[in-house]
Amino acid sequence: MRTQTGARTWGGARCRAGGLAAVLAATALVACLPAAATAAEGNGAAAVPPYAFDGTAERIQGAASSLDAKVLQPGRTYRDTLRKDGKVYYRLDLGTERNSYVSVVAVPKPGGTVEYGDGVKITIQDGSGSDCGYQEADFGSGEYARPLAAYARRVLGKDLTSCQSAGAYYVLVERESAAGSAQDDWELELRHVTEPLLKKTGPTALPEVWPSATPAPPGGGQQRRQGGASFREAVSLREGEWRADIRPGQTLFYRVPVDWGQQLFATAELGSSTKADDSVSNALTLALDNPALGFVQMGTISYDGGPSTLELDPLRPVAHENRGSYENATSGMRFAGWYYLTATLSPEVAAAYGDGPVPLTLRVNVTGNPRPAPAYDADPGIFAVTADDREAAASGASGATAAASSGTMKAVAAAGLGTGTVLLLGLGAWTLVARRRAA
Repeated sequence: MRTQTGARTWGGARCRAGGLAAVLAATALVACLPAAATAAEGNGAAAVPPYAFDGTAERIQGAASSLDAKVLQPGRTYRDTLRKDGKVYYRLDLGTERNSYVSVVAVPKPGGTVEYGDGVKITIQDGSGSDCGYQEADFGSGEYARPLAAYARRVLGKDLTSCQSAGAYYVLVERESAAGSAQDDWELELRHVTEPLLKKTGPTALPEVWPSATPAPPGGGQQRRQGGASFREAVSLREGEWRADIRPGQTLFYRVPVDWGQQLFATAELGSSTKADDSVSNALTLALDNPALGFVQMGTISYDGGPSTLELDPLRPVAHENRGSYENATSGMRFAGWYYLTATLSPEVAAAYGDGPVPLTLRVNVTGNPRPAPAYDADPGIFAVTADDREAAASGASGATAAASSGTMKAVAAAGLGTGTVLLLGLGAWTLVARRRAA
């Protein structure tokens, strides 16, 4: 194992009515979501599903110069395209009240040629060109095209001197590709999220001793849970043993809620095959990214037709003080929330074992009792684990389904409130007319 540190339409129904009809239509939409997802999964069985970009993302064009850069607003997702050896700028207008994280998911064309060292780099710079924070993600020894995630950050602190003033900052995204790599454009998915500051400074030193022993395999038996096709559609997991099928060239996306003080352990196992026994180097890649889609850790394993197991290195418990480390594996475990596991099977497996699915098992342990969150001065937003998150992890809801359900429930509530108001007004008017007639 090697570790590297470096608008979807559901059905064809249309809603034209208002009031109570809108409520019923919205409720019907919720009921149709699982069936639509199942149908989509069945239709895509003959081909490896492409990356499912966020349907809410806004198209934006990165600039060649920082002075022409367009603004990335907090809480929004954007789409762009990056050419080979290209670099583009975006702008951030930042204050001094919150930390900022900007992530990029680089999505090469499936089946394209990539080499060791090919990857993407994202940097946040101030007006003078000084780096506030950057991160690189590359394909490493798993030399096959797959989505890569990385983030850059601008954090505030009393002990920091650079990038602390309010004003314009710039996000630089760069692609590096070897001469022999595919010339195809890479699609980009960008996100800008913010994190509140602390009311008072907490501990900053990392504990010298921490539990690093791998826990016993999770109990409860194997359960079926097929992964999603993007970070947006990542399927939720809780602690347990999860069975899926993965095809050569396919990437499966999962997410696990990890609270403050908890540790995440993850193992991936490829099942045996009755076909050829050729060995495929770096056949499976397992990567971990944090709630802001910052790269944390990655590992690869070969496959020779027999059972093969890949285990991520032990990670520290989630803690605010982890951000003081220069190591991705430690610094990345800096906040609570959804952590993302992505598993990719090399396209080369098809040559030796056929294009059919290979059995995959993910074993996930989340150890430790949740601890109180740091004293944030505002709602932490995505950097927390809620009761709804735990429910999603238990049910296996995807991020897209959870977001759609939340939005639909809000629409139902609003429609219900509007319907109720109309009924009350109508009842009041009817009462007033009746009294006048009686008089």
